[in-house]
Amino acid sequence: MTMTRQGTDVRRALQGLEDGRSSVRLRTALAVGTTPDPRFVDKLIERCAIEPEFFVRDTLTWALTRHPVSMTLPQLLREVRSGRPQARSQALHTLSKIGDRQAWPAITRALLSDADDEVARSAWRAAVALVPEGEKSGLATVLATQLGRGERETQLSLSRALVALGEDVLPALRAATMAPDRRVRVHALATEQLLRDPGAGFEFAIEEAKRIVALGGTGQKGR
Repeated sequence: MTMTRQGTDVRRALQGLEDGRSSVRLRTALAVGTTPDPRFVDKLIERCAIEPEFFVRDTLTWALTRHPVSMTLPQLLREVRSGRPQARSQALHTLSKIGDRQAWPAITRALLSDADDEVARSAWRAAVALVPEGEKSGLATVLATQLGRGERETQLSLSRALVALGEDVLPALRAATMAPDRRVRVHALATEQLLRDPGAGFEFAIEEAKRIVALGGTGQKGR
């Protein structure tokens, strides 16, 4: 392929990522990921911050994972500090997919408690994917400060993140079962139930936790 043809193909791809039709953007993102080129990285990251369609965003992330980490990581680390929630959220999501632990220091307490639920949820997933073995209990303590937050999907995301950390979360969960806030106690008990029995299901765990709290218990009898 001549240099002129290559340049034309790159320009066409960059234009395709901005096309008004989501189907075209999706096909273009797939093509870009199939044949990675360093010239695509800037546009992929830029598009992640503004792309309205979930499936296109996910394909943009996939395309980024197909490029060298040395090229994508520095830009993604800048994006997690962006003032735009979607830019932060999608960058965190992409970092969790890349899985390079060089990104761990960028998962700050501010991101883990971000006011935007989507950003926080992405930060929780990224943190669990990137946390070094010796820092799991510290991460669990920070994540436990978010117990009781939001509606079902947000609470489920947090429970999944905590359960993924394993036994390291137990001290933080047990402390949370004594919290003055009823929502925190219920969420902590439900998460502990899921840790003990992952097959229980979140809805069952929440209802059981509500019953225990209503009876004035903490779920820690006999321990």
